[in-house]
Amino acid sequence: MPTLARPAPQRRTDYRAFVEVTTRWSDNDMYGHMNNAAYYTFFDTAVTSWLISAGLAAAPKGSMFFVAETGCRYLSEIGYPDRVAVGLRIARLGTSSIAYEIGLFRNDAQTAAAEGLFVHVHVDAATRRPAPLPAAVRPILETILA
Repeated sequence: MPTLARPAPQRRTDYRAFVEVTTRWSDNDMYGHMNNAAYYTFFDTAVTSWLISAGLAAAPKGSMFFVAETGCRYLSEIGYPDRVAVGLRIARLGTSSIAYEIGLFRNDAQTAAAEGLFVHVHVDAATRRPAPLPAAVRPILETILA
């Protein structure tokens, strides 16, 4: 059976926005590198921080964002006391969902140490069902659309 070639890591220039996060001693595991769960914390922190900076932290009254899907491809090690720049871009902006692509960049590295997927779904707070993104939100999200 033929093996599939692994795509090359993304570069910093492939992303539209960046959020800086810091590693903590507790992020490391017994193997001396960052535990896989910490990567997902960085994804969530970066998306939320970007939403706050863009003025979108609070969803419009009666609505909210739920995380529907996440994923990570590990490429090289990150660990305390590394600095991490989290690159963000929106790969798909749907009627009610936002698919973020994320790159974690260790210190001054130009290629990603990890790449992630983080999907938000905009939902009605009362029904907890998907609801269209408000028209005023879309232009702000489009600023980091790939």
